[in-house]
Amino acid sequence: MDQNEYRVKSQSGNGEYQVLSTELGWTCACPDFIHREQKCKHIFAVELSLEIRRRIENAKRVVPLDYQSCLFCASVEVVKDGLRHNQNGNIQRFSCRSCGKRFARNIGFEGMKATPQAITTALQLYFSGESLRTTQKALLLQGVEIRSPQTIHNWIAKYVALMEKYLSQITPQVSDTWRADEVYLKISGNTKYLFATMDDETRFWIAQEVADTKGRHDAGSLFARSRDLMGKKPQTIITDGMEAYHDAWKREYRNIYNPNQPKTVHIRHITLKGDHNNNKMERLNGEFRDREKVMRGVKRADSPILKGIQLYHNYFRPHMALKGKTPAEAAGISIEGGNKWETVIQNAAHDREVCH
Repeated sequence: MDQNEYRVKSQSGNGEYQVLSTELGWTCACPDFIHREQKCKHIFAVELSLEIRRRIENAKRVVPLDYQSCLFCASVEVVKDGLRHNQNGNIQRFSCRSCGKRFARNIGFEGMKATPQAITTALQLYFSGESLRTTQKALLLQGVEIRSPQTIHNWIAKYVALMEKYLSQITPQVSDTWRADEVYLKISGNTKYLFATMDDETRFWIAQEVADTKGRHDAGSLFARSRDLMGKKPQTIITDGMEAYHDAWKREYRNIYNPNQPKTVHIRHITLKGDHNNNKMERLNGEFRDREKVMRGVKRADSPILKGIQLYHNYFRPHMALKGKTPAEAAGISIEGGNKWETVIQNAAHDREVCH
């Protein structure tokens, strides 16, 4: 809710408990804390979440994981010890000189028949514009045999969900001017609209949502989600003249009840020339339309493809307008390593293990 109040879902799934930060420490509304007056699992969950968020916020650097320590004894006396031959490639094995055990460290790709290189190559090819079938053929040229394009789609669904959950914990440093617009797309053959917000300076794609209609859609939820994700309101929001945006601005950003806080200016008279244009947002729409033509639409409004396109735009695709940087890099988030896909997937999988 805020920095002093949190709500934690009950493990049984029935309701949630309020966790508060007070001068005397944490308190929780659950029966366990009330009767024992000791830290309960809900307080521990809040503390763990805050620690993970603090660690990520302080770093804002996503670096390749260190393979130099043993999985069993944490010793650094680790050396390479042959290869594990997989169906579509080889995976490096390691041996620990301290405990004598051997292991293959394949974080994020455990149980996969394909190598990390094959999977991340498929992600790069698909989101850079290739179809599932063309991606399958390109992998075959590299000696990676994928029996069905559906396998690649399964990889996309798995790793987009994993990366999105991890990267959503890192707040980018966006500017105070945002843009919003909509673009049509086909979902199961029906025309829908993808509403999106984007930062003006870094071109960071902030949020998205799919709507059945254009003019009658309530864009307030999009504006509210953008504010929650970025932890602030913009000073200026630029849209076209559609009334749905103006209504959303009045409800979410105008601040008529608190005169001490700055008001958000809404620029809605878009022109083709001059300062009041929405060309940056139209470029994002064009990027999406080019990708959607190859896909020939998506099957579901909650398709992982849509979130994957957003992740690719923000974290993996260099932009000429940003002098070769990704929007994430322009917003202060650095992903290091020769294979950025692998770096993010490994860190996301490691973060998931820490949380559990």
